[in-house]
Amino acid sequence: MCLFMFAYFVSVCSKTINSQSLHRLIQMPITACRTRQPGVKFIIILDRRLDTWASIKTALARIAASFPGNLHLVLVLRPTSFFHRTVTDIGFRFSQEDFMLKMPVVMLSSVTDLLRYIDENQLTSEFGGTLDYCHSDWIVLRTAIESFAVTVKDIAQMLQGFGTELAETELPEEAKAIECLLELHTDKYRKLKDAIRSVSKEGRHLLSSLETTAKEDDSQWDVKLDWETVQRLLAQLRDMESAFDGFFEKHHLKLHQYLQLLRYEQSFQEMELCLEHLTAQERELCISANSLAETEQALKRLNNLESNAQEVTARAQIIILHGHQLSAGHHYAMALIMQRCNELRHYCDTLTAALKSKHTRLLQTHQMLLCLGQAQTWCDDAAYLLANQLVDKFQSKEGAQAALRDIEKLLEGAPSMLSSGLDIVTAEYEAVITPHFQAQIGKMFEKHAAVQQMIQNRQACLRKLADKHIRPVQLVAPRPENTPRSKSPLFSPKHGDGLKFTFDLSLPGKRASRKVPNSRKIEVMHDYQESRSCVSYSLDGDDSPDLLKRHVMRELIETERIYVEELLSVLLGYRAEMDNPALSGVLPPILRSKRDILFGNMPEIYNFHSRVFLQDLEGCLEAPEAVGACFLERKESFQMYESYCQNKLRSEALWRQFSDCSFFLECQKKLEHKLGLDSYLLKPIQRLTKYQLLLKELIKYSTDCEGTSELQGALAAMLDLLKSVNDSMHQIAITGYEGDICELGRVLMQGSFSVWISHKKGPTRMKEMARFKPMQRHLFLYERALLLCKRREEHGDGCDKTPSYSFKHCLKMTAVGITENVKGDVKKFEIWYSGREEVYVVQAPTVEVKMAWLNELRRILTNQQKMLRDEAYQHGHIVDHMPLSPPLSESKQQRASVSSEETESGRSSPDPQPHSPKHQHNRRTVQVYFDLKKQVHRGLQGKKVHLLRLAFDSTFLLISQ
Repeated sequence: MCLFMFAYFVSVCSKTINSQSLHRLIQMPITACRTRQPGVKFIIILDRRLDTWASIKTALARIAASFPGNLHLVLVLRPTSFFHRTVTDIGFRFSQEDFMLKMPVVMLSSVTDLLRYIDENQLTSEFGGTLDYCHSDWIVLRTAIESFAVTVKDIAQMLQGFGTELAETELPEEAKAIECLLELHTDKYRKLKDAIRSVSKEGRHLLSSLETTAKEDDSQWDVKLDWETVQRLLAQLRDMESAFDGFFEKHHLKLHQYLQLLRYEQSFQEMELCLEHLTAQERELCISANSLAETEQALKRLNNLESNAQEVTARAQIIILHGHQLSAGHHYAMALIMQRCNELRHYCDTLTAALKSKHTRLLQTHQMLLCLGQAQTWCDDAAYLLANQLVDKFQSKEGAQAALRDIEKLLEGAPSMLSSGLDIVTAEYEAVITPHFQAQIGKMFEKHAAVQQMIQNRQACLRKLADKHIRPVQLVAPRPENTPRSKSPLFSPKHGDGLKFTFDLSLPGKRASRKVPNSRKIEVMHDYQESRSCVSYSLDGDDSPDLLKRHVMRELIETERIYVEELLSVLLGYRAEMDNPALSGVLPPILRSKRDILFGNMPEIYNFHSRVFLQDLEGCLEAPEAVGACFLERKESFQMYESYCQNKLRSEALWRQFSDCSFFLECQKKLEHKLGLDSYLLKPIQRLTKYQLLLKELIKYSTDCEGTSELQGALAAMLDLLKSVNDSMHQIAITGYEGDICELGRVLMQGSFSVWISHKKGPTRMKEMARFKPMQRHLFLYERALLLCKRREEHGDGCDKTPSYSFKHCLKMTAVGITENVKGDVKKFEIWYSGREEVYVVQAPTVEVKMAWLNELRRILTNQQKMLRDEAYQHGHIVDHMPLSPPLSESKQQRASVSSEETESGRSSPDPQPHSPKHQHNRRTVQVYFDLKKQVHRGLQGKKVHLLRLAFDSTFLLISQ
């Protein structure tokens, strides 16, 4: 039971506040008492000893109207003056029934009467009790608690308002604006933190005061409820502060990362412009030099460009490293940053590779031109030497020996290119030889052959002169121009006694095909009877296409023989040795049982190449054009490589597990192989890629020749095989598909795309989500379905990682339709399923990839449409083979191949299921059509029959579609 004591408070309140405010004032302590003791009753003491009956009556009326609790008793201390007491007694006697109906009221004459109802321990000293209570302290405490509660509420509203402001703030696209915004938000956050700390300090001080009051021994005032209230408010404040700190920390991190992303994007764009500029300079740099000076000038320009590229590449590497650091810090745009890093790395690698390739080609060209110039200089020097050897000096033995020594010294200084031969030089510089250089090299070797013949003739003559004594020839006339013997061979083409040798001494690097009028020439005359022979030097020497084709064909056959020998060495030196008892101690037992996994179907490949294909190629040695038909004839046999490549992952895993096995080391030692078994297990895959390169070379030299179409068909077959092998390698990495993947048919295409999924029907509406972040999906197109998978990097560490594909969706091709163009992006197209209940917006990496996939999808859908129409014909028992409608144009056929029926929106939709009600309805429509057609044909004749049949055909085509 709770005791309320009112002195002059109610009478004063009745004059200053309204009933609603008084009700709230009384409600507060009542609520506190109810919280402590549910169902408690209340006693009110009204001290009106210095008041009048009017105020007593008003106070009782206000209490009756405003007191919300269970009122047990109202004790009223009557006025002490005689007059007011008498008036009070009379007034109470007349109004007693009114008050007693609402609440029990007892009039007390003195404080002593009060002790009969209430114990003195519950009364203060002014009522004759012993309770130590200070009303002013209570008011101060309550005011402090209420003020703290209001402050906490204000803090909560401030935090909520600041949080709303942060959430609704639009992020600018300039780094400076982001920095200002970040500084502004941080300043507001610090001010709010200071306010929270101040309020928390106030609450802790208030809590400390309550704890001090509760510990006083003489205190009878229970402050436990107030302490709990303050404690609860402090807990709320701490929770709000913690939540606010977390929210602002995330917001601050988001702004900071957004600022980092803007700066990184700016750095990326600047670097991209630099790399594109360098790439443009690299493309403009011409390396097709025809002379040594041009080559040196091109090398100088290329070195300057490489120096700039190294500087820019170093800066790009710093940006890439910064991107990796951002990704390691769990940046929210990690995918975009890694994409930028990969793009920069691709730019740098592409530029570096292009510069390196051009540098290599220029160095090789420079080396070739140096060697060519040295060879031409040597030939010229040899011609000058032979021309300057005087005939009169050969008459003595010493003169002939001296001339021989000069020639031998000349031969010792011959360049290495001349001793290599034309074929070796051509093969060595094959990458840089142009038709112009080929002509120069041919002329140089022809000149060398002529000079060599002259040297041999001169040496033969000089040796004969050195071996026998010859009387010197006495020259009578010192002027050679007067002697016909010396003039005629040099200048008269009709003279037949002398021998004339003509050498073109034009400078190296000039085009040999040009006829220079003032070209310097030397004519050398031999007048020895023992060596009368003439050597002419020809300028023609280009290899014909037939010779080049035969060269490629010889290379194809020779590499095929080497390939067969390598396969045989692996099968005999490794696979067969697993059955060798002498090596059983070093061979793990599990490896013997898994030899089929390690080697795959290599025995089958070896049998095919050694017994069939090598003989076919050898039969085409003299007719390289026939090799295309050879490849096409064995096209199906090459499918065995697909099984070998599919097993390659398992083979590599097994090899990594046992690569250090002593068995393999012993076998490699016996075979004297420099490379391990893993290198030879790659030979079939390498050989498969080599075929298409050789076929391209044959096509290059077989333009407008017989068998060119077969060669092109063989190249297409090899490329298709490589694509099929690649697709099947990806297919075996699919995980999570519950059905039999073989039932989906052959893999036609596969690739990675960005995909947005939109569910436009059903309980899960994701239409709005399709405009935001795409999903990266790897699509596999089969003959009967389209699989959507998620690429994951698994199965290994580091460079041994191989991708796997987690199955996500399967779209049956019988329920698939496509929309070729999506507004806003030329690389996007739509794949929709089950009447547009699900729409997949697919973004291809390039427009070419998009068109390739659309062509394949159209082909599949068109084939489905033809199959359904053929089925409709069969169920209709067609007798008349006249077409239902005029043939579609190419554009209409292309539109019709997208799908099998039109929807309300005008886009294409999938063919109906074979056993669906719609399909059964189409069958009935076909039957009705042919019945009507027969009736019309029997009833009408001539032109009317033809026109009416065309109308029926057109109507039926629209219905069947």
